[in-house]
Amino acid sequence: MGEDRRKCLIRREEQTEGLAGDEERCPLEYGFEIFCGKWKPRILCLLGTSETMRYSALRREMANVSDTVLAQALKSLADEGIVERRQYAEIPPRVEYTLTEKGRSVLPILKSICRWSRAYGNEATLRSARDCKGCCSS
Repeated sequence: MGEDRRKCLIRREEQTEGLAGDEERCPLEYGFEIFCGKWKPRILCLLGTSETMRYSALRREMANVSDTVLAQALKSLADEGIVERRQYAEIPPRVEYTLTEKGRSVLPILKSICRWSRAYGNEATLRSARDCKGCCSS
């Protein structure tokens, strides 16, 4: 299990510890639950810059993520109704991903976070993000 995923699961367990089954949670917790990790925001930003992307195009743009992690993140986003997955009965198989209306609604939030990061992030972090083709570049 990836380090980010493990941390996310630990945070989720800490957030829900001591909560009764019917006790309300802060809505912010839902957002963190859905967008936790390092890859999901990047996937959303990439899909936000294109109407539709094939798996292979996402994989090319995110060269430092494993196939397993990318597939898990896409499945999780699809299960939440944030990303639509279309599979075509072709040889070779073709799978395309598109943001749903729910997914597009988060783009302004991600852009705000990107602007904040550019304003307050450290130089080393920003240097590695110069080639970003997602939310920050639009």
